[in-house]
Amino acid sequence: MSSKLRRATIANRLLNSGEASIAELAQIFGTSEMTIRRDLELLEIEGLARRIRGGAISTQSRSYQPPILQRSVHEALAKQKIGEAAAELLSPGETTIIDGGTTTLQMARAINPGIALTVITNSLLVATELDTKPEIRTLVTGGKLRHGEMSLVGSRAKASFIDLNCDSVFIGAAGVSEEKGLTEYNLEDTEIKLAAIRSGRRVIVLADASKMGQVAFVNLTPLSDIDLLVTNASPNDRTVQAARELGVEILHVEPVAAVVASFSA
Repeated sequence: MSSKLRRATIANRLLNSGEASIAELAQIFGTSEMTIRRDLELLEIEGLARRIRGGAISTQSRSYQPPILQRSVHEALAKQKIGEAAAELLSPGETTIIDGGTTTLQMARAINPGIALTVITNSLLVATELDTKPEIRTLVTGGKLRHGEMSLVGSRAKASFIDLNCDSVFIGAAGVSEEKGLTEYNLEDTEIKLAAIRSGRRVIVLADASKMGQVAFVNLTPLSDIDLLVTNASPNDRTVQAARELGVEILHVEPVAAVVASFSA
């Protein structure tokens, strides 16, 4: 792992857990404590962390969304396997909405190029990936380009979903918790996701284990509005159990062994 990617992963870890010790990080990344100290110094200069005795804490608020590169390296294998499992859920002839985000991008990459689908997305990254699959008809929303995310937001993007009735919608989330349900970093993103959810007959959420129990800035929708959660979190995870009790189907993805098992209510 490059030093840049290691720092991005450390920043994500701090954001999710609040703090971490130098000894813990050195063990996780297989580096010296001196290397971790240098990483934390640079993250402090960038305003992403504040050093404390023996470690560091995050300086990022719940409304802060890490850059897409930083998010893409966090839980990368899990996101890949979750995306692959989600792509397998699609049926020929289906009309679906694919949200923007790092895990949904992995899903777009994993879709069988020979399957005929209609996909609506507000993500230019997802649309570019689908352009390599000639059997897929891709519709891109209007809207304002969100800097650094390559996604479209605003009133025009939201209006694109108003008169649509789709078979399914695949959504990512910054946080998934028992108390707050799905939450997001950004108000504009939340509005688009909510419009997409209202246009889909079946709501499928893609979220890796690090999202479980996390609460971001904006409430999106309660767990009861989800039909299926695709995750690598343990079936015994508190949030996963709460979702199952509400009737949410759970598709559990094991990234190490690449084994998929289904747990339903």
